[in-house]
Amino acid sequence: MQASEVEWTDIEKKIARTAFDKAYEREVKALLKQVQEQANKLVDVGELWRLHDFLSAKRHDIEGKYDYQYSVLLFVFAGLVKEGWLHLNELQGLDQDKLSKVAVLSRM
Repeated sequence: MQASEVEWTDIEKKIARTAFDKAYEREVKALLKQVQEQANKLVDVGELWRLHDFLSAKRHDIEGKYDYQYSVLLFVFAGLVKEGWLHLNELQGLDQDKLSKVAVLSRM
């Protein structure tokens, strides 16, 4: 079965949305903490512009990563598990085939 052909039940959609939102919240919270720490250490305009560049890159990364389209969601989840923003047990309730695919992809 191709990832784009995966069917999602209503229950799976709720589980997926909750897991997706948790991962996003974790990553954004971590980013906020990191930026606050960096901002407190700024001493010159060069550091300010580096922080700006860092934020621009992070925004691009996060906006590209958190794609809630069902056709790519298993890949998104695998990447989030690999990066530590999501835990496989937070996907419990999804079809076993979906869980297996996420687990395998997250180890690649």
